[in-house]
Amino acid sequence: MISYQELNAQTDKITELSNVLSVLLKDRTICDSETCCKIFYNYMDHVNEHMQLVESNMYPTLLNNSLPDAKKTASNFMGSSQGIKQIMTSYIKKWCDKKHQGLSIGAKYDEFIKDTDEMFETILNRIQDETENLYPMVRKISNG
Repeated sequence: MISYQELNAQTDKITELSNVLSVLLKDRTICDSETCCKIFYNYMDHVNEHMQLVESNMYPTLLNNSLPDAKKTASNFMGSSQGIKQIMTSYIKKWCDKKHQGLSIGAKYDEFIKDTDEMFETILNRIQDETENLYPMVRKISNG
């Protein structure tokens, strides 16, 4: 199983990247620059990697436990994961030019910023929820 130190390092990196991107993307003149786009795609890769690691390392522990709270926690987080994946997929379809590793903002900058802020907030809330609820439940099961 992945260590909590590794998970925390991942979430720290995701938080850092979202904070940096929030500042960069507010400047319309640089938000779809090559440098900003590289940071953005790096952010998306980190989020995907983190979610995959949580799914493969945390959920099985919870699902294989007989405690009702463990299964409920796993179910809640699996549902949340699906929701985040759908948000990210929709966001990518709407705003990303994956072929050229760019963003397709055009004249819809205000809508882009709104969607981006909502996605960042959803992911940061998920990270906080993992830290406060998922990791403690897995620790409880693993140590108990």
